[in-house]
Amino acid sequence: MTNKKKGNCPQYTALREADGRTYIVPMIDEEIKIKGIGRFNPNSTLDGTSNGDRVTIGQKALTRTEPGLPELRKGMKRRAQIINPKDAGFLLAWMGIGCGQQVLEAGHGSGGLALHLANVLGASGTLISVENRPEHAVVGQENMERAKGCLPEFPQWTLIEGDITDSVTIDVIEGICEDLDAIILDLPEPWPVIPLLTPLLRDGGRIACYCPVSSQLERVWQVCEEIGLSIDWAGEMMDRVWTKASRGGVRPGNTPMGHTAFLLIAEKR
Repeated sequence: MTNKKKGNCPQYTALREADGRTYIVPMIDEEIKIKGIGRFNPNSTLDGTSNGDRVTIGQKALTRTEPGLPELRKGMKRRAQIINPKDAGFLLAWMGIGCGQQVLEAGHGSGGLALHLANVLGASGTLISVENRPEHAVVGQENMERAKGCLPEFPQWTLIEGDITDSVTIDVIEGICEDLDAIILDLPEPWPVIPLLTPLLRDGGRIACYCPVSSQLERVWQVCEEIGLSIDWAGEMMDRVWTKASRGGVRPGNTPMGHTAFLLIAEKR
């Protein structure tokens, strides 16, 4: 279980290649290895530079950039598939998640959704993340530790390594917060979890499920209605990328419209 404040973390900067590839670098006075760049001492190498300056490290020319959510997302380490900005942004907006709220996410993974949540909750907010696979939890924790040193404000964050259906896990969540504003579930089988967590949700709070296939969406929908939750929204967000045409103008890209998952948002009334 982790619950550290931003003050315990080193400060970070971001280095960006011309193609947009981004590296998050801790500003420390020792030689470290950054995958994709090589070994160097950040303090001495970047001494005298500021945001917007070009620096050369080894064979690479990079631009120093102030790290925020876009840089954290591009430079994050990944192991588990993440909830991407298209779906994360929609969930935060539709569920009304904002500064000072108390939010639980189950299925932390590499921390993709947690980065978006931390960015909007601010220092007065509370974020509880649950992950039952240690190999995923360690990657997600590293990404969140970076975020503490990059974002202007960071919520009170707790990472619980355990099964969300375990009574011990539920007790820990209740000990942190009894009136959650929002719950987001990114689990293979969220339907048995919904009745367990709904009592922790305040009246008017919302619970969301991220469902890769429609059969999961259908089962989640049924369970929510059975326990008295009101379905606020259900569906999918489509992503259509455009590119510049070789002869001028812009056109839809060659990639198909992107389906990632079905989303369901239910309200406790």
